[in-house]
Amino acid sequence: MAANQKPTESTPAFVALHRADVRFASHSYVHDPRAESFGMEAATALGVEPGRVFKTLMALIDDELCVGVVPVMGSLDLKALAEAVGGKRAQMADAAQAQRATGYVIGGISPIGQKKAHRTVIDRSSSQWPTIFVSGGRRGLEAELAPADLVRVTRAVVARIAR
Repeated sequence: MAANQKPTESTPAFVALHRADVRFASHSYVHDPRAESFGMEAATALGVEPGRVFKTLMALIDDELCVGVVPVMGSLDLKALAEAVGGKRAQMADAAQAQRATGYVIGGISPIGQKKAHRTVIDRSSSQWPTIFVSGGRRGLEAELAPADLVRVTRAVVARIAR
């Protein structure tokens, strides 16, 4: 992974990573608006094992927005996410709600640099990789960083939340 460089395009995610002095690399690709899965598109475009590319999903846990970060080829286990944050009821947030709460668009929601910090849970499979990829804050832009750095910068809990 290359040393931090000031990105030519700044997103709140990259600003937050720089501010936290997190070592990361930015990767961009041309997003295809016809892509069925933003995460799988990123893995394919970057030539990266899909297990290393993580998607950011928003859920309502007992009426509180929370973030679940899971591998792109899997899905979010809402019950496990609720348990990880000590909640009971869980449902996916709707797209408009997720966009308003994070300041990002669907397909470009990063777990980093959201408008407001939300409780975050990262799937424990992330720890098997030296680096993982998460959205850099827009479609076609990924941040590659160490899982421990993602945990630190998002103040996340690590738990099995992927199916």
